[in-house]
Amino acid sequence: MLDFTFVIIGAMLFIAYVNGANDNFKGVATLFGSGVADYRRALWWATAATLAGSLTAFLVATQLITVFQGKDLVPLHLIQSPNFVAAVIFGAAFTVLAATKIGMPISTTHSLTGALVGSGVAAVGFDLNAIGLLQKFFIPLLLSPIIAVALSFLAYSVLTSALRFAGLNRETCVCVGNDFLPVAVTPEGAMFLESSNALRVIVDSEARCAGRLTGTIWGVSTQRLIDYGHYLSAGAVSFARGLNDTPKIVALGLTASVLDLKWSIGCAAVAMALGGLLNARKVAETVSRRITAMEPDHGFLANIVTSFLVIVASRWGIPVSTTHVSCGSLFGIGMANGQADWGVIRTILLAWVLTLPFAATSAGLIYVILARFTDA
Repeated sequence: MLDFTFVIIGAMLFIAYVNGANDNFKGVATLFGSGVADYRRALWWATAATLAGSLTAFLVATQLITVFQGKDLVPLHLIQSPNFVAAVIFGAAFTVLAATKIGMPISTTHSLTGALVGSGVAAVGFDLNAIGLLQKFFIPLLLSPIIAVALSFLAYSVLTSALRFAGLNRETCVCVGNDFLPVAVTPEGAMFLESSNALRVIVDSEARCAGRLTGTIWGVSTQRLIDYGHYLSAGAVSFARGLNDTPKIVALGLTASVLDLKWSIGCAAVAMALGGLLNARKVAETVSRRITAMEPDHGFLANIVTSFLVIVASRWGIPVSTTHVSCGSLFGIGMANGQADWGVIRTILLAWVLTLPFAATSAGLIYVILARFTDA
């Protein structure tokens, strides 16, 4: 007889790990993509902020636990079935793992939703609460990225107008080797040059080669203020992600009475941190650099939109996807600045469409196998 206690604990740690690998870096993708921070520094900042959000979930996001235990979606006896719980968790985990391997940012929330449906259909047929599924899962998952696109597009227009009104300009970055007259060199090694038509440009390393804002606010460099705000906003997104995702991951394990809430959240938080530290690079490259080119202030803007939407959703128990919201914010910025890579965006959207059936099929097959194995 299979000891499902260890199976479910292992499954929960597995999905927490792959969730960290696929999701942890999304909060700081704008720091890396805009050249404000290198990969390692951004990763450690994401890990710390996500861990803080995961632990805070113990206090303020427990409503999401009820949502993702499947209550009012499948019969009560099924929710308490170890076969069902294990199938849902493993089905979602394999889906996120497959996407992580190819560098695609997909949603753990979306994967869990598909796995709940697939395992439920395998267990009881189509005797599911379709209205509850639509209201509690599909509508929030569909609307949240659309709202994020609209808000970030609007915020970009407001920011552009504000910078113009304040008289703040951007320094243009060019390749080293062009014929410009040196003007000054900063202590960090950045060289300011002046061309024959008096256009001021900055030459710097590729990692820092982004439009920098000139001017000061209250005697402080505008760009420095933006960079500080950018770090804080990236931390807020990572915090919100930990706050929103951790309850979903531990929900089914709590239903099966494997671990109490404190131990479940603690173990999931550590596993998520490890997943991000060890296996985040491929997804990081996709989200940071392939969706759209961005300036530091654009990244700051996208993070503000993402963190606001995810924190509000977490507080009210609405199961939105941090992936969908953060990518939606970047889509909006790319649309607004005209630098969106539509080929990459279409690929990501296709991955999102395929997430639900892939997770549902995986969870359904796993449930059938476990049911036959345990009944034997």
